[in-house]
Amino acid sequence: MLTQLKKIPQHITWSELEEKDRFNRLLPGRKRLTDTVIMIAYRAETVMTGFLKRETFDSSEAKNLLQGLFVTDADIIPDIESETLLVRIHCASTPAANNKLKELFEHLNKTETKYPGTDLQQTCL
Repeated sequence: MLTQLKKIPQHITWSELEEKDRFNRLLPGRKRLTDTVIMIAYRAETVMTGFLKRETFDSSEAKNLLQGLFVTDADIIPDIESETLLVRIHCASTPAANNKLKELFEHLNKTETKYPGTDLQQTCL
């Protein structure tokens, strides 16, 4: 049995794959774009983790909280008259998480970030 397993090739080439088993590769430009977006998202997550980290709240807990935030529903309400873009995040699963996110939003609001391509200043709630 072991000798039979050793005779089986460990790798196959692309040309040896059946057509139904072949997958589409990303073009080099698309791959670079995808990698760039992933890198920017990772860096943003890392920076925001630093805002949340405290003695009682370590980086893994902060990353888990942020990852939950990134998939949470939100309302985006533009107000042209007051030149604000209100981002209203739906509640987190616990009051403690809501308090941590409130701290993060207060810090983000202090940056007075303008939404790209507009004069609207982002405000998080």
